[in-house]
Formats: sequence, structure tokens, C-alpha cells
Amino acid sequence: MVNLAALMVGLSGVYLLVNCMKNSLFFSHSYIILPGILAIASGAFLLVSGGFGYWVSVRDSVVLQGVFVYLLVVVLCLESTTSALAYFQSGKVDSELAPLRGVFQSYTGSSQDPAASAVDATQGQLQCCGIHGYSDWLETPWFNRSGGHGVPHSCCNSTFQSCNGTLDQPWKLYPQGCQVKLEEALLFVLSLIIWSCLPVVLVEMVGLVAVGQLMKHQPFVDYHILGIN
Repeated sequence: MVNLAALMVGLSGVYLLVNCMKNSLFFSHSYIILPGILAIASGAFLLVSGGFGYWVSVRDSVVLQGVFVYLLVVVLCLESTTSALAYFQSGKVDSELAPLRGVFQSYTGSSQDPAASAVDATQGQLQCCGIHGYSDWLETPWFNRSGGHGVPHSCCNSTFQSCNGTLDQPWKLYPQGCQVKLEEALLFVLSLIIWSCLPVVLVEMVGLVAVGQLMKHQPFVDYHILGIN
């Protein structure tokens, strides 16, 4: 159960990092990856705590049990901070994607241009076209330089093999814009990080109850005041 919770938290963090790194040109700030980094750290600490807790269960040591409780508190703090940051970022998704228009405006169509490659990759993978729709391409410098006859081929719906990006057959293009798709993908992973807090808290409660039971069965140590010679 501990391994499953740690895996869920860690993978949600990795998923956020991969998405942010892949689409880094579209985001305003790099600190949007902070919830992902903290989620990975939380998963790692939870995994270590689970292994340590198993070891503590077969050892008769109050000190080790206290260290285990300390690790659980660290994991709880990390996960709480992660969830709070993810919730905060989920309310700023729209403003975080402010550079998206500038990247589309600077599109060159060259495979050697990182910005152009990122736009084509995003449109193909997310099955979107333009910022809010294919008509956004009509306002870009690239559209005028290319003769004003069509949009990039990455806008073509993959179900239409004959699509070449021309505007006389708009039904062959992806209807949705990329901003909505990017927002949906980012909100999904942020929500995943937030909700992954629940199984972690459940696991920690089970761990604390187990430690409490172990401590309850510890023999009582009777302390005496030493005499003064």
C-alpha cells in the first residue's frame, strides 16, 4: 500500500515535469514545475518511510519508532506543501500560458527552429490548431510569407490523409485551439497531484496507529531521582 501511494505521488510529479519541460516555451515562469519536484520528493520520502517502518516493526526500539514518526511528519509536510502549490498554480494556468501567442507569432515553419518544432509537435500531439482555432494563423507573419493559402501541416486532422493545410477545406483541420488543450493537460496533472494527497494521508494514519500500538506495548521505564553524595 505504501509503495502504491509513493508510486502514485512520484509519477504525478514526473508527469508534470515532463509536460512542463516539453512545453517550456509556452510557460511564463519555470517555478510551475515546483509541485512536480516536491511530489517526487514526497514519493521518495514515503517509500523510504515505508521501508523504515517495516524495519521498525521487527525492532524493539522506542528511538527508531520516534524516527519513523518524524519521517511521517516530514512526508506530511512535503505533501501538504505540494498540494497547496498545485492548487495555487491551477488558478494561474491561463496567465502561465501568456507566451503562447508570441511563440505562434514567431513561427517560421523551419524544422531547425526550436519554437517552430515545439508548435508543430504540440499541434500534432494535442490535436489542436492555432491558439483558439485555425483562424489564428491568418494573423501571423508566417501566413503572409507563405502566400496566405493555408496553415501548417501539423494542423491537419490525422484521419484525413489528403489534408495539406489549405483553408478551402477547414473540416480537415483540428477544430480546437492549443491553449485549451494545454490548459486541460496542465489542470489534469495538477489535480492528480492534489488528489494524490488523500492516499498518502491514509497511509500515514495507518502508520501512526501502528507505531502507537507498538509504543503502547513497550515496557514502562521507572525513573528514580539519583541521590546526591
